[in-house]
Amino acid sequence: MRYGVFGDIHSNLSALHAVWESLEREGVDDYLCLGDIVGYGADAKECVALLRELNPTIVGGNHDWAVAGKLGLEYFNIQAQAAIVWTRRALDDADIQWLGELPLTQVVGDITLAHGTVHNPPAFEYMQTPYDAHLSFQELKTQTAFVGHSHIPVSFFDGTPITYSIDWNIELGDRKCIANPGSVGQPRDEDPRASFAIFDSDTRVLEIKRVEYDIGRTIGGILRAGLPVLLGERLRIGR
Repeated sequence: MRYGVFGDIHSNLSALHAVWESLEREGVDDYLCLGDIVGYGADAKECVALLRELNPTIVGGNHDWAVAGKLGLEYFNIQAQAAIVWTRRALDDADIQWLGELPLTQVVGDITLAHGTVHNPPAFEYMQTPYDAHLSFQELKTQTAFVGHSHIPVSFFDGTPITYSIDWNIELGDRKCIANPGSVGQPRDEDPRASFAIFDSDTRVLEIKRVEYDIGRTIGGILRAGLPVLLGERLRIGR
């Protein structure tokens, strides 16, 4: 089974279209979404509509839950708060309800999905260090997990010690792995291209993919919406 794995779309329709078109060309069998469909960008309604139509296996992110009123604004910086408030106005009640009903974890076959961590999904913590991964490996019941939230593609492997890789093509073998495919709509690894992954559960090969999209269009939409300028400009440098 070949899965297209993606998350952290953040209301960036141009990036989402580019990733979805790439996955269709790759001919994957199923789609896994790691949440944060909304936040930061100006295409909230369009991104929610597309995800609701395509109906991948999906978990909720902290921005999704905040828009739905299930997470307080105090957990976000000023720019993110402004985008959350704007997004609430841009969506209708049915969209907001759908975001609030997204589960925090899902299991598909031998794969676990979460937005932040496996060990404490409601806290929306970041998995950035081997110790962070260690905590989640202690709770992981499947061979593989995918998380988002940090917007940085990295794969952690269980063992003594915990190891990690930032390679784009990895043969997982029989190792337990927690991988982050990076961000569709707001990369933070200094590569502005949209990031996603393809995972073959039979060969256990993980591929990180990058695709260019119309950053200018996305920035223009952010400016026209009156959202903070920084939310657009950071897309140019992938930070």
